[in-house]
Amino acid sequence: MKQISQTVATIRDTAASPDILVMSRTFLPTEGGFEEYIYNRCLQEREKVIVLAASCVGDRAFDRTQQFPIYRWQIPKFWYGGLKGIFIAPLLNWVYTFLLAIKLYFRYHYRYIEWTYGCDFISLLVLSYLLPIRFFIYLNGNEILRNFRNPIGRSLFAFTLQRATGIVCHSSLTRDFVTTNFQFNTPTHVIHPVVRREKFDIENPASIEDLRLRVRNSYNIPESAVVILSVGTLHKYQGCNLVIDNLPPLLTLGLDVHYIICGQGPFEQQLRSQVQRLRLERWVHFSGHISNNKLAGYYAACDLFAMLTLSDRKTASIEGFSIAHLEAGYFGKPVIASCLGSATDSIRHGENGILVNPNSGNEMLAAFRQLCEDRQWREQLGRKGRVIANKRSLHRWLHIRESRYSCLLT
Repeated sequence: MKQISQTVATIRDTAASPDILVMSRTFLPTEGGFEEYIYNRCLQEREKVIVLAASCVGDRAFDRTQQFPIYRWQIPKFWYGGLKGIFIAPLLNWVYTFLLAIKLYFRYHYRYIEWTYGCDFISLLVLSYLLPIRFFIYLNGNEILRNFRNPIGRSLFAFTLQRATGIVCHSSLTRDFVTTNFQFNTPTHVIHPVVRREKFDIENPASIEDLRLRVRNSYNIPESAVVILSVGTLHKYQGCNLVIDNLPPLLTLGLDVHYIICGQGPFEQQLRSQVQRLRLERWVHFSGHISNNKLAGYYAACDLFAMLTLSDRKTASIEGFSIAHLEAGYFGKPVIASCLGSATDSIRHGENGILVNPNSGNEMLAAFRQLCEDRQWREQLGRKGRVIANKRSLHRWLHIRESRYSCLLT
């Protein structure tokens, strides 16, 4: 097992014996909403968890600072090219997760596995027969569709769900999809992501205004202008093109509205072409990828957040819970979001944002106009958004047998 990269910290020698193995194909310091979700779960019970994850850039330095053991497997980069990346790399991942989970059992004698990557469920299913453990399987949406592709995989996946102690979904949309399409009676929980304050590296609240001015000045945005922000991977189903479509009528109404798009993705070129076609280069700003420690400045610089996402079965994607909605609320910003999909988990219409029908141009324009014109309304929604963003989800309730709650918020 020379592929294991283990970090040894003094605190591990004095901590209580861990009894939960958290398996995650991807884990911090790789940036992403799902990686944040799993990391926040681990922080809730640092003395009880062991993490098994794939290696990534910067993992050694990151692992040394953590208060729980992290074990990583490493696959050479040349295995990810061409056909090897399609067939061999996933197979090696299955083998490593299976063998290392067994090795870690003999070291820690953990009692539970929290398996956070549903596509590797075969390894989990076999482990559940070999080891005296109970397991929870996390579903973030997309792996459900992947397991739809053939009848055998679908049947085995359904059997794995039935055998689990519990199923964890991070959005009600994912829960509804899996309970509709698979037959099982396993307790299914919706545990929403939470905002990790340390992610933004804000030294003190007074620095937020400085961050706001710095970002606005970098794009030559006047202080009097209204800034709309979107954050995420740029796919068509994220709806950034719908936000752009609403800018010309807002500008025609005499509103000075700017739109900042944070992120990269396959739909970026189409968005840039749309901006050029509508001659909006002055008002639409593409920031590219923004690291976590700089993202606070963008939330601070905006006046409202917009993400008109949709579920997209045709592209094998179930839109999951967007942590960006909560992060915007954490900075006191109201949200305009689609009334479809998982946005309804985090946005309460008229309380911390506005839910709109993305197929109704008049409804979207009315929402943008209302929030762009009414600063007092924006601030009222933002205050409620901050309250909602500071609520906590408790993963530890999973291990209470009587717990069958569908939402674990305090």
